[in-house]
Amino acid sequence: MNQEYEQDDRFGTDEDEAEATRRDAGDAESSRASRGWWDRNADEYQNDHGAFLGDDRFVWGPEGLDEAEAGLLGPAEELKGLDVLEIGAGAAQCSRWLAARGARPVALDLSHRQLQHALRIGGEVPLVEADAGALPFRDGSFDLACSAYGAVPFVADPVRVFREVRRVLRPGGRWVFSVTHPIRWAFPDEPGPEGLSVSASYFDRTPYVEQDAAGRAVYVEHHRTLGDRVRDVVAGGFRLLDLVEPEWPAWNSQEWGGWSPLRGNLIPGTAIFVCERGD
Repeated sequence: MNQEYEQDDRFGTDEDEAEATRRDAGDAESSRASRGWWDRNADEYQNDHGAFLGDDRFVWGPEGLDEAEAGLLGPAEELKGLDVLEIGAGAAQCSRWLAARGARPVALDLSHRQLQHALRIGGEVPLVEADAGALPFRDGSFDLACSAYGAVPFVADPVRVFREVRRVLRPGGRWVFSVTHPIRWAFPDEPGPEGLSVSASYFDRTPYVEQDAAGRAVYVEHHRTLGDRVRDVVAGGFRLLDLVEPEWPAWNSQEWGGWSPLRGNLIPGTAIFVCERGD
């Protein structure tokens, strides 16, 4: 489904010696690192988290907030016949949920291997391998766009992505995306008590990078403060309708990277931005 949820439990066999650091990383390096990391780690990711995500479920984050309950894209009964673009779709679980409600989704992802998992699961959802910063669609092709932890945390220039999303949306189109809650960057990415003490500046926007022995990035994630995200949304040509911070539900006992019931009951882990194309 998504390029997303974890900041530490991220090493595949090719990255056992990767060095974690904070340094600048531009568009090209970030894109190359994301494509390579997800191609190498898609199998493990789907094996570890596929049961939680389901084959045709729309989950906004590790808390388990389900679109069937949240209705952030609008009432489920009004999705029928709408053209929807899912960005960072992974194995296209969210797109299958949309298709089951009569929408016409297209699932886009940077990772070829993630989309192979979408083919493995099956269904009639069109799959597109492309970069979110250069969407291969005509202007005004979609009624809605969505991304559950996909693409946005991993791009150096989110405004470029937002402007592309705006371009392919029709007037009044809604754009809803979830990311790691920005406050989490001030805390160690640990699910236990050690993850509850501030260890870094919330205002340090330096990207988190894992690099190989030659200094090549193999994983990049970009931090934006909450205010940055709001300003990026506006700069991308959208109005912010809502900012949802899901609470950790009592039924969810899982730990997922740095997400856990302990932390989830005390600090937010996910931020969901509900936006509408400004015209």
